[in-house]
Amino acid sequence: MRSYAEHQRAVHELLDPLAARYGSDESHSVAVPVTAAVGPSDALGRVLAREVHSPVALPGFDNSQMDGYAVRSHDLAEARPGTPVRLGVGPTSAAGDAPFGLAPGTASPVMTGAAIPHGADAVVPIEAADPSAFIGLGAGRHDSPDGSVVGFTAPVAPGTFIRRAGSDIAAGALLLAAGTRLGPAQLGSLAAAGVTEVPVRRPLRVLLISTGHELRAPGLPLRPGQIHDANTAMLGSALRECGVEVVEALAPDDAASVRAALEASAPTVDLVVTTGGVSAGAFEVVREALAPLGVEFVKVAIQPGGPQGLGTARLDGPIELPIVSFPGNPVSALVSFELFLRPVLRRLVGLAPDRHRARLPLAHDVVSPRAKHQVRRGVIDGDGAVEVGAPSSHLLHAYAQATVLVHLPVGVDALPAGAAVDVWRIDD
Repeated sequence: MRSYAEHQRAVHELLDPLAARYGSDESHSVAVPVTAAVGPSDALGRVLAREVHSPVALPGFDNSQMDGYAVRSHDLAEARPGTPVRLGVGPTSAAGDAPFGLAPGTASPVMTGAAIPHGADAVVPIEAADPSAFIGLGAGRHDSPDGSVVGFTAPVAPGTFIRRAGSDIAAGALLLAAGTRLGPAQLGSLAAAGVTEVPVRRPLRVLLISTGHELRAPGLPLRPGQIHDANTAMLGSALRECGVEVVEALAPDDAASVRAALEASAPTVDLVVTTGGVSAGAFEVVREALAPLGVEFVKVAIQPGGPQGLGTARLDGPIELPIVSFPGNPVSALVSFELFLRPVLRRLVGLAPDRHRARLPLAHDVVSPRAKHQVRRGVIDGDGAVEVGAPSSHLLHAYAQATVLVHLPVGVDALPAGAAVDVWRIDD
């Protein structure tokens, strides 16, 4: 029987060649728009295939960090509370206005983000001026009335409250590195730099085959002995959360159907994931269909999810596909995905591979099979202790209520309340 750690390594080794090819082969990249007229951007969540350099400096011009007055700092050198300096009010610089020259001995109203007038080297916030409100601006009026005067009671250092051109990034500098996953901040940076299209890695495509003569799609009527297929919705969603595209297939309990589903999608997918048909029963169709192609089926010392399969299927012609096979029980399948496949896929597409992990006390006594690494579902109570649920692999509703996976390693058969256990958060 293979250990939990040994099977983890085997899955990593199986998919390492896929990771190398996906991460380095630019032929797998496509160009996508940074923004979309309607709906989310096609680039959201994708991974850059090549580095992107900024075509412009950001900011593109010196601009104000505050609403206030743009001044020449030397004009305020003698300003004191008892002896304020009073300057004539010049033209206003509002956001979007072109920069103009500031006349010596004047102060120009400047709004946050607006261009600093030529000759100005500091901004005094409006609340530090006298009066502490702009004179005559608003209600359709852009500039203060002729003859307006504003007072200042303190000197100001050059550069105060000015955002210098290029202080975020210089023109030509590296904006985003290859391998960067594009989230809201990254898309904002690209848009701010005027970048309209970026090269991203083609998403991995995964064929998900759920097997079982008893399975029916949700919404279809059930005959006696039949159940609705949870694995396709569950694992399909889990795979998509890893940033991959999913092709779904449902196969009955015959090896020919499994093989047909595999061959139909083989030329267009990178990886195959199957559920069901991997144990020691009389109708283990995944084992029957895939073992002759080179897939190995093993027992792993975990609970749930002991029967597992993995290997490279060699099909007719030059096609070779990595295959990872999970048990058919929904909890077994999802736990197997969490333990073995999720970390690999997330690392591959540029996401943090691991769940948030902690070591927390048990809220009550637990027992576990000594020879197996048991993974139980649980919740964290108000005191920060872990309440552990039942171990049965059919309890999908209990999994849906859980916030953590609790790990009880090989060699542990019982733990008392208060004992520390490793947990993975699954509610983030």
